[in-house]
Amino acid sequence: MKPLRWAILGLGRFGMIHARALQGMPDVELVAASSRQAGPLAERAAELGIARHETDYRLLLDDDQIDVVSIVTHWQQHHELALAALAAGKHVLLEKPMAASSQQCRDILAAAESAAGTLMVGHICRFDPRYSLAREAIQQGRIGEVVSMHARRNLPLAEPHIRGDKISPLMGDGIHDADMMIWMLGRAPSRVFARNIRCHDFAYPDLGWAMLEFSPHADGPEAIGVVETIWCLPENVPSVIDARMQIIGTEGAITIDSANTGLLINNADQVKQVDTAFWPVQHGQLVGLLAEELRYFVACLRDGSQPDVVPSSDAALAVLVMEAAEASAACRQPVEIDLPDWLTAAAD
Repeated sequence: MKPLRWAILGLGRFGMIHARALQGMPDVELVAASSRQAGPLAERAAELGIARHETDYRLLLDDDQIDVVSIVTHWQQHHELALAALAAGKHVLLEKPMAASSQQCRDILAAAESAAGTLMVGHICRFDPRYSLAREAIQQGRIGEVVSMHARRNLPLAEPHIRGDKISPLMGDGIHDADMMIWMLGRAPSRVFARNIRCHDFAYPDLGWAMLEFSPHADGPEAIGVVETIWCLPENVPSVIDARMQIIGTEGAITIDSANTGLLINNADQVKQVDTAFWPVQHGQLVGLLAEELRYFVACLRDGSQPDVVPSSDAALAVLVMEAAEASAACRQPVEIDLPDWLTAAAD
């Protein structure tokens, strides 16, 4: 079987990580990349050994020899690129958040419905066994009915071009934990109350909190989920990312600790944990959750199945919920979450 010929749209920091993960896969041939800035694009393509690189992504979409694209651009470009890639008949791995608004997500869902290619949105936490096993325990009833969830996903202060000038904490990282809560409970929240706090002169706030209210359902009580996302921890914190979740049920509790990587290096310059889960390099090969996510997508493309671990409707719902959280933070009032017909239909 011929390898899938793959292109990266957006060869920035995370695009480079995607590329290195793909280059270690036997069923994949990374053949092209695009980015808007010609100089950095040429340097990064040369570093990766990618012969073809274009500043105009449409030249890659017009190439019938390219089967799959990873869209790893700025999140506000996802809508344009995803629609173009699906219209060109490509399989599409679209990084989260799915798009810049729920209406843009609606457009992408509609395009994917009739497209020849397959769409998957990259929600990496769904491939983390700590979260998937917690979900399995909840579904098995091992802690009774969930009534409370509290997640934090906190990072040290970084240069504004890394995070603060690109995306908000809630939409950038809080969306992971909102998605996990929805995935674990199997239902959407009915209301959200959120706050953002600004400490620096960045385009977006430095931190966001969102309280998600889940209405009672046929089998159990209401539940509350708290999403804490802070991007201004001290720069010398030892954690790669301080990510944890506590889930309280009527008959037990679950604690997920993603903050401790199991590897701490203490030298003259710093005390720092090393990533051992997301995209570490082992024996010269990028391994971890991102590679597992990409391998799963490749397997779906090979056997013609839908990527049911991450239904695109779930990715759209996560954007809608965080969109409501941002609206709540702006007006400082709770905001009701009413699922539109197009989203419920897509989920069915």
